[in-house]
Amino acid sequence: MELQTTIYIGVALSFLLYIGIAIWARAGSTSEFYVAGGSVHPVANGMATAADWMSAASFISMAGLISSMGYGGGLFLMGWTGGYVLLAMLLAPYLRKFGKFTVPQFIGDRFYSKSASTVAVVCLLTASLTYIIGQMTGVGVAFSRFLGVTSEMGIYIGMGIVFMYAVFGGMKGITYTQVAQYIVLILAYTVPAVFISFQLTGNPIPQLGLGSDLVGQDVSLLAKLDSVVTELGFGQYTTSVPGSTLNMFMYTLSLMIGTAGLPHVIMRFFTVPTVKDARSSAGWALVFIAILYTTAPAVAAMAKMNLLNTVTPGVVSGEVDVFAKDASLEFEKRPDWMKRWEKTGLLSFEDKNADGRIQYYNDKTTDEAVKAKVDEAGWQGNELTVNADIIVLANPEIALLPNWVIALIAAGGLAAALSTAAGLLMAISSAVSHDLIKNIFVPNISDKNELLTGKVSMAVAILIAGWLGLNPPGFAAGTVALAFGIAASSLFPAIMMGIFSKKMNKEGAIAGMLAGLLITLFYVFAHKGLFFVKGTDYLDMIGGANSFFGITPEAFGAVGAMVNFAVAFVVDKFTKEPPEHIQAMVEAVRIPRGSKSVDGAH
Repeated sequence: MELQTTIYIGVALSFLLYIGIAIWARAGSTSEFYVAGGSVHPVANGMATAADWMSAASFISMAGLISSMGYGGGLFLMGWTGGYVLLAMLLAPYLRKFGKFTVPQFIGDRFYSKSASTVAVVCLLTASLTYIIGQMTGVGVAFSRFLGVTSEMGIYIGMGIVFMYAVFGGMKGITYTQVAQYIVLILAYTVPAVFISFQLTGNPIPQLGLGSDLVGQDVSLLAKLDSVVTELGFGQYTTSVPGSTLNMFMYTLSLMIGTAGLPHVIMRFFTVPTVKDARSSAGWALVFIAILYTTAPAVAAMAKMNLLNTVTPGVVSGEVDVFAKDASLEFEKRPDWMKRWEKTGLLSFEDKNADGRIQYYNDKTTDEAVKAKVDEAGWQGNELTVNADIIVLANPEIALLPNWVIALIAAGGLAAALSTAAGLLMAISSAVSHDLIKNIFVPNISDKNELLTGKVSMAVAILIAGWLGLNPPGFAAGTVALAFGIAASSLFPAIMMGIFSKKMNKEGAIAGMLAGLLITLFYVFAHKGLFFVKGTDYLDMIGGANSFFGITPEAFGAVGAMVNFAVAFVVDKFTKEPPEHIQAMVEAVRIPRGSKSVDGAH
């Protein structure tokens, strides 16, 4: 069976599975729509949480980033997994014990203020809508490559699939669909890794293959990779750190607390029966996430090696000097996988020295020895541009794996993007229908009408998400990091203070959230040039690019969180203490007992 037909069948079967589950698990009440009735088993919730969390960024982009950044890419592994430790230890059990449906509802009740709830909704919508741009864009890219449609058509198809199981199923339908999506995406990620690890090292376990010797050579995979990339003018793969150590630390911290503050992730812990189950499901989520995250470094290194061997044949075997003229790829003989990915625009060539071959190296290197070799070889600049997002999806094709493996990874990439998109849409829908309409504008709305409002809100959110995917704003390239920065700087401190500081009042919480959110948005947008005021150079206003101790916009969320905490505590000192019953409630939430059933009230 030819490749494209196999892909069509694999993707179609996965979509039929998702829609079938949605029909079976459709929501019939507000409790089922918002929190799946609070009856999800911890193992199933852990699996659904893993799928909710492992977005297109984790499945498609993370290994690509590690592949291009080397050791420095490890900050994504540390930040994203570290956030779950925070969730399991500091947030999930207490939020579940509070017995609410949503994060804004927790903030509104804890800080006895509808204004606090409204500010939390604004923060939630800002983070979720920013995050969802990347998911819809990822859906478009995956569909355009694997189904042979335009990226725009791919987004429309993705919107239709999500509509089928998110609008009708609510959190209940999303939860059980995400269990299926986790199984699809984890098989899609690990099966090719097993094949490729065995090809390169003879060890079928990717985590062990990463440190093993290459087949037929007395040199390890990582040592060989270090040797090759340094010859090509890149930094050593196993030690390179982009930017300063401080920036790497702040980036990791921002991702960590951003993970713990993302509303669509936190909502998952409202779906289990007890506090013990909330903690248990966080642990299971870590186990399920670790399967992919411990595989990612191996996928990244092996994909890098296979890519180099494609462009400079003989690299893996060590038979050809990297800078020999016949080591670069002849353009007319480039493999079929390159031709297929050229159509997506994520891989491109430019024959700068008109020799009919493709040269790949770091043309910005300062290494004099490399420059001398380049001049001797007659190279005029790097001629191959590879987007990091294709590394995982193209890896089975580069390694010439069977068609069914390529079809599996196509289904996995789409499952990753769709599962997170559904979780984000659920968070957006809940914020609008439950936190704004029910709790503020129409408090006497019936359960039936609230359920209808939630479904309408979900449908509208899907349309907005699709529009943003079709017309991404100027900062789209950094949307994932920006979303984490927003959650880290606005919601995470408010939740932490709400649980662990019984003296924190509403004025402090509101001022902190606004300060953290605004300073983070300003720093990011100033770098992206998104303030359209003629004659104003905002980079100069803040002191130039990365001017705050060399911290990049993607890492600034941690600084925003510090500002949030500082402003909140200063304002708190000059305003009234919370009422006694609120302080007593905070004390009671921290008592390690079982929780009441989830009914959206105390």
